[in-house]
Amino acid sequence: MADYFFEPQQGHGLAHDPFNSIIAPRPIGWISSISNAGQVNLAPYSFFNLFNYKPPIIGFASTGWKDSVQNIAEQGEFCWNLVNRPLVEAMNQTSASVAADVNEFTLAGLTMVASKLIKPPQVAESPVRFECKLSQLIPLQAANGEQVPTWLVLGEVVGVHIASSLLIDGVYDTLAADPVLRAGGPGDYYTLNAANKFSLLRPKI
Repeated sequence: MADYFFEPQQGHGLAHDPFNSIIAPRPIGWISSISNAGQVNLAPYSFFNLFNYKPPIIGFASTGWKDSVQNIAEQGEFCWNLVNRPLVEAMNQTSASVAADVNEFTLAGLTMVASKLIKPPQVAESPVRFECKLSQLIPLQAANGEQVPTWLVLGEVVGVHIASSLLIDGVYDTLAADPVLRAGGPGDYYTLNAANKFSLLRPKI
C-alpha cells in the first residue's frame, strides 16, 4: 500500500495540516481562570486530555502565552468545564480573540458559579466541572532542544462536579452527557452515537 510521506519541518504539502485530523477526535479543554486582579477568563483548547488516575491529572497545551496561561501561572488554579452539544455555540463564542478585560462568560451568555476549593468560577450550564490545582507548567521544546512557543499546563483535579442525571447506578454515562469532541479541519467536531459503541476488555494473562 502506497504511503504519502512528508517531513513536518519541510511542510506537509496538503490542503490542511493532517495532525489535527489524525489525532482525533479530542475532548475540549474549556478552561476558566482568574487573574491576580480578579479578571475572569474562559477559553477552549483543542489540545487537551487526561494524563493520570491517582492523583487525577488533566492538561492542555496553549500555543502562545495566552490569558489562560498567565492567569494560571499567577493563581495556580483553573477549572475545566465539559462542552456538550447544547453548549457548543457558547464555547465557540469564547474562542474569539478579545481584549484581556473582556469577560467571556458575559460575552457568551453563560452563568458563572463559584467553585468550592479554588478561586476561578465555573460554567454553571456545564454538566461536569473539574476544579484543578496547577501541578506543572512546561514550555515545550523540539528534539534539538529548541524551545517551542507552546506551554503544557498540567493540573491535579481536586474537586469534581457531576450532574446527578449522568450517574446511572453509580456509573457515569458518557453518552448521556452528549460531549462535543474536536476533530480535524478548520471547524469539524463530533458527538457520540450509541450505535457506534462496543466493549472490549483487556485480556487476562
